[in-house]
Amino acid sequence: MPATTIFPEAVGTAVHALSCEHLLHVFPSFGIGGVPLRMVRIINHLGKRFRHTVIALDNNFDAAAGLSDDLSLDLMPVRATTRGPFQNLAAGVIVLRRLRPDLLLTYNWGAIEWAAAARFSPVLRHVHLESGFGKGEADMQIPRRVLFRRWALARCGLVVVPSRRLENIACRVWRLPAARIAYIPNGVDTARFAVPVTDGVPGLERRPGEMVIGTVAPLRPEKNIARLLRVFAMLDFQQPLRLVIAGDGIERVPLERLAKELGIAERILFTGQTAPESVLGAFDIFALSSDTEQMPNALLEAMAASRAIAAVDVGDVRKIVSEENREFIVNRDDLGAFAAALSGLLSSPERRRALGSANRRRAVAEFSQERMFSEYSRIFSPGRAH
Repeated sequence: MPATTIFPEAVGTAVHALSCEHLLHVFPSFGIGGVPLRMVRIINHLGKRFRHTVIALDNNFDAAAGLSDDLSLDLMPVRATTRGPFQNLAAGVIVLRRLRPDLLLTYNWGAIEWAAAARFSPVLRHVHLESGFGKGEADMQIPRRVLFRRWALARCGLVVVPSRRLENIACRVWRLPAARIAYIPNGVDTARFAVPVTDGVPGLERRPGEMVIGTVAPLRPEKNIARLLRVFAMLDFQQPLRLVIAGDGIERVPLERLAKELGIAERILFTGQTAPESVLGAFDIFALSSDTEQMPNALLEAMAASRAIAAVDVGDVRKIVSEENREFIVNRDDLGAFAAALSGLLSSPERRRALGSANRRRAVAEFSQERMFSEYSRIFSPGRAH
């Protein structure tokens, strides 16, 4: 079970006396990452229809910088400790009874004890949002987690998933009724990426004829940027070639060390945290090398920016990209196939342009943020999830 809990005395009395529905969001972290940033966009879109309380169990609220100033919203820090699962569950029950939200939203495994706490609390509605797994569950489900999810989510009104693969796991492995599983694809602001910026990568001065492979990702173990470094080192390309890694995190120092060991450090650029729309336009190819994904936001953004994609076949990645691009989605553990996919795209500028256009069309047609906003609005509205 997650080890972080929250003491009731740390909660305070931040709930406003307003007539609109009160949504309580419990995140393992509200730092910079796919799930928090997606929910920031959704909360901003919903505007003043709801009031929100956000609990981040690691007290990281970095994503909150993107929230609109005019929202009725509280960020609620916690006092953390290491306790057993039953003590954590009991603490969650006490907090839920104090706040009495109209809708409880719990996010991923890191908040599963709060999902369980809803079974013992006067929560009118509960929605659990499961977006994927860490490195520990990249290849298979952990039995004790499966059992706890079955119990914790047994009375949950709705479980929201962004991929068909995760929908299948929720139904087949967690044994949740299909009627209580909602598949909602992630959405991308296609207008934001309509005119890609070609010179926005910090520190990148392209040499004549230089090609750029790039990725955008938090530098965490499950993103396995080390795989991308190893594949890049395998490439035998006649023109100057650079790899841009946009993102930051705990893996940055080990990755920089690996680049030196592979002898490619001078051709690798780590940008740190940066806006994706400022870097994607400089990439000739967008690469994704994760051990585990479901429906990565970075992939959708690259498609919206008209990039050709070379990626490993995890989650719904193969289904997400345009049909024309699917031959460049390869077995996750086949480094040779990944290198061949990159080489094939590097050698054909016409193919890259065609695939980029096809990916852009697919993002606009199938994965617009307007469709996502509409689905979440229905879920959050009274009477939807019981």
